[in-house]
Amino acid sequence: VWAIQEAGYEAIIVNNNPETVSTDFSISDKLYFEPLTHEDVMNIVHNENPKGVVVQFGGQTAINLADRLSENGVQILGTSLDDIDRAEDRKRFEALLQEIKVPQPHGKTATNEDEALANARHIGFPVLVRPSYVLGGRAMEIVYDESELKNYMRNAVKASPEHPVLIDSYLTGKEIEVDAICDGENVIIPGIMEHIERAGVHSGDSMAVYPPVNLSQDEIDMLVDYTERLAKGLNIIGIINIQFVLSKAGIFVLEVNPRSSRTVPFLSKITEVPMARLAMHAILGTNLADSGFPPGLQPEKDGYYVKAPVFSFSKLKNVDITLGPEMKSTGEVMGKDETLNKALYKSLVASGLDVKDHGTALFTIADKDKDEAVELAKRFSQCGYRILSTSGTADALKKAGIPVVIVDKVGEGDNTLLRSIQNGNVQIVVNTMTKGKEVERDGFRIRRESVENGVPCLTSLDTARTLIEVIESMTFNMNEM
Repeated sequence: VWAIQEAGYEAIIVNNNPETVSTDFSISDKLYFEPLTHEDVMNIVHNENPKGVVVQFGGQTAINLADRLSENGVQILGTSLDDIDRAEDRKRFEALLQEIKVPQPHGKTATNEDEALANARHIGFPVLVRPSYVLGGRAMEIVYDESELKNYMRNAVKASPEHPVLIDSYLTGKEIEVDAICDGENVIIPGIMEHIERAGVHSGDSMAVYPPVNLSQDEIDMLVDYTERLAKGLNIIGIINIQFVLSKAGIFVLEVNPRSSRTVPFLSKITEVPMARLAMHAILGTNLADSGFPPGLQPEKDGYYVKAPVFSFSKLKNVDITLGPEMKSTGEVMGKDETLNKALYKSLVASGLDVKDHGTALFTIADKDKDEAVELAKRFSQCGYRILSTSGTADALKKAGIPVVIVDKVGEGDNTLLRSIQNGNVQIVVNTMTKGKEVERDGFRIRRESVENGVPCLTSLDTARTLIEVIESMTFNMNEM
């Protein structure tokens, strides 16, 4: 808004939440607070007759409105409609990546079930499936076999030539997020954030660390190079958000958003790079070389900063809390300190997680995750936690020499794990998804029982690993005192 006014224009804020409007600057009194449809937006545009419309700060909703605004003669300021479409249209985006030599996971589009099955067989399971032009990862899933894919195509989406389904190879690895500002020539990168949860968890539901702690200088240099290629290749004027995955095979681009992301205020606060203001200067024609910030990756700030998601599961009945490609968080917090573990601790506590250095941890783990979970359970036990589990998980824990107390499964006996949660005998639940209708139903009851009794339930082993690292640091520091 400041940048618009500095350029001599009147700023009109269109916002669904009046509480988020700052009063630190002089703005037009024309504020719109009701949820807006395309017709509402067009009525405002016709009434105000603006020089143009900026869609970069309205999330995916505004991006999806850009073509209809343009069709009605409205000038889109900043990144052009054609370049927005190149980022959003699968075939055009793939052509761009080939041209600028930036790798992406192998993928195809499908307009019907048969085509989806053929594509998945060619790519190889597991695959990540999603509709095109989605908001918040809606209807995005990781599917592991043909029966799951058939169910997805029949029940989750309605595929058509106008609304194809995207099918990508699912790469296991570390997800990296980069935001940048570009004027078409100069690219300013405030910072790089490393996600704690592995690829497959929506970026809005992942914890993220600045500066990255597990990247080599060569990997950082490659991320900067790819970011600059993408920003210039897409002729970005304003902000771009990019998500990468670092796998054993290298660095691949997962998603490019020609708009601001939820990470913009987070990075702006940390790095003191005013991203929104710089983006608006670029949109209004200012050369970023005159911004006072050199092109490229900005110097890292001292300390560690951790973004942690906030969930409202206790208020949302019948919602499964399992983390996956579809976003479920309703907010986020930040923890900052001189050491990573302290920053992690602050962010976990701020997000509502009660971090205890002792208690009882309940483990109910899918077969595919047991090897990884055994190592985590051992660390919880070494910190003084009592370990509970059902018989299947207990067998794996006993083989590793971990003391474990067996509790009954849902519907079996009197000493069920649900009762242990209800009675306050459990402080942490670690639960990962198991396939099959009955176990999925039981898993859902475990997760909901945890939420409704105020017990932290971790469905990502990466989050559980972060938690035990924090607990270990607490225990170590206490022993040193």
